[in-house]
Amino acid sequence: MATVAAPKALTKAQIIAQLAEKNGLTKKQVAAFLESYADLAYRETKKNKKFTLPGVGILKLNKRKARMGRNPATGEAIKIPAKTAVKVTVSKACKEAILGAQK
Repeated sequence: MATVAAPKALTKAQIIAQLAEKNGLTKKQVAAFLESYADLAYRETKKNKKFTLPGVGILKLNKRKARMGRNPATGEAIKIPAKTAVKVTVSKACKEAILGAQK
């Protein structure tokens, strides 16, 4: 019985090529835009603790409290320290575009 491999995600080069073709830009222009967009998202999320990706969702900084956990190998209780994590909340429009209208 043959197994069917899942389709692979687009690479950065493939994304750049598709955006360049669709928008009539050079690959260098699209690559520069994506770099500056990512830089803006990182900088603003760090500064304001929130950044909206229009049509996709929101990047947020999320503070996690310290908690107790277990080492899966030994079962020993361990303390997991408090930390700040980046959370992505997907927009309703993005969910509907990908999944269709949910009931």
